[in-house]
Amino acid sequence: MDSVSLAESSRIIRSGGPNAAANAAHNTPRQVHHDRLSLQRRAPSTLRRHLARAVGRFAVLLTTDLAAFAILRELYRSVGEGALLGDWIGNTLRQLLPAGYLDGWQYALALVLGLIVTGNYGAGDRRRDAARLFWGCALATALPLWAPLWERGLGLVAAQYSVTTVVVWLGLVAVRFGIDAMDARLVNRTPASARTILIGAAQECADLASRAAFAPRGDHLVLGVVDTAATPNPRALGGLSELTTLIQEHGVETVVICGHLSDSELHDVVEQSITAGCHLFSVPRTFEVAGVQPSVVWTRGQPLVELTAQTLKAQQFAIKRVLDVAGAFLGLVLLAPLLLLLSAIPTLHSPGPEIFPHPHIGTGGRPFWMLKFRTMVDGAEEMKPLVAHLNHSGDPRLFKIPHDPRISRVGKWMRRWSLDELPQLWNVLKGEMSLVGPRPFPESDFMEYQVHHFARLGAKPGISGLWQVSGRSDLVDFEEVVALDTKYVREWSLLLDVKILLKTIPAVIRRQGAV
Repeated sequence: MDSVSLAESSRIIRSGGPNAAANAAHNTPRQVHHDRLSLQRRAPSTLRRHLARAVGRFAVLLTTDLAAFAILRELYRSVGEGALLGDWIGNTLRQLLPAGYLDGWQYALALVLGLIVTGNYGAGDRRRDAARLFWGCALATALPLWAPLWERGLGLVAAQYSVTTVVVWLGLVAVRFGIDAMDARLVNRTPASARTILIGAAQECADLASRAAFAPRGDHLVLGVVDTAATPNPRALGGLSELTTLIQEHGVETVVICGHLSDSELHDVVEQSITAGCHLFSVPRTFEVAGVQPSVVWTRGQPLVELTAQTLKAQQFAIKRVLDVAGAFLGLVLLAPLLLLLSAIPTLHSPGPEIFPHPHIGTGGRPFWMLKFRTMVDGAEEMKPLVAHLNHSGDPRLFKIPHDPRISRVGKWMRRWSLDELPQLWNVLKGEMSLVGPRPFPESDFMEYQVHHFARLGAKPGISGLWQVSGRSDLVDFEEVVALDTKYVREWSLLLDVKILLKTIPAVIRRQGAV
């Protein structure tokens, strides 16, 4: 493949325009490269919209639940004081629900925790599930009753528990279903709905689009159909060969498969949708697709199978970013004296700058300058062709020399203990890298990427990662490194990050694979 600059690649992608679909039909390696890169770059904005929608849903539901509790709290006070239903009912209510229970905001906190634990703030029909709401209220009511159980006896506490659970549950059901009814009649929610395309035979997609799950002012705004027929229906947005272009042109956020696809077609749809950061659903069928985790989501009575890669959960990306910022800031503050000392070391062995910035590729193919303390003589990059024959991996994309003559004696010491990588904490703080992630690769290798290599661009490159705790420079097979990075992207979790960080320290102490 001819080598072109990353800036030129970006220009070609941006200039796809109305001819992009026609060009895609040629399916040249360079066009496949550009199409995949364009989807990668679209993913962050799509994920941000998904996150904003999830936060908005949570905020609305939390507000309505607290409002329902506030109304019940005032009703309790009015009835308990005898002002609303008389003294007899007021006295009975005070016996069942003593002061400090429903009229205290401690129960409100327990209610929110109970609803979170039982999944009442999830997507789809979870927020409308009366049974799920009941169990959330039951758990919330149980939380404050542990101490009174020993003071008042089982009988009275059981009565308090039952009455409180039923009363709060009825209040929440009434408020939540009332919000849905008001929303359906008064509020135009189309701008807040996910921009959705349906993939399948035109008639099957039309039948699905007519169901309540895709009704106006719902969770999905159906933009049109991508017809799987050899000759697409004239009223369809286009055919499967144009999916990449359609996702970009229409700002698609959700893809729904509503018909049968061959294994190769399904693989392509999954790859392109997940690469673009879209939520991917299907009407129920049997799936065995690598890299996705099928789960059923009910939307107004319609079951949909969500085929979502673990890393596509926008909330998880947000949590990871918060932890990265906290960790990088804390590291920079605590290590500030060491960083100042290390910054003076490179100039002791050879003239030149203290920091060596090198162009690397980040999330979605975006270039950034990765920072390291300089461990080589100034101008070492220009000397690279002269020592290429010493590369023990034999692959220019995995350039490692065990005894690189360009590295100074002090530089070898810094590399052995990975001290040269500490400036990358600044890259993490800026959002260009993560504490844990795929191995960062130089920009010069980017144009040699094959299609399956792009999966590793679904996460920010990391200071540490599976590649490091699995042997670091001992890995001499580029495909093995890519496989580790892809595994990390597909199986990411906070627990996995913690495990990698805990393994990183022993790996550095043992100087495992360091050069």
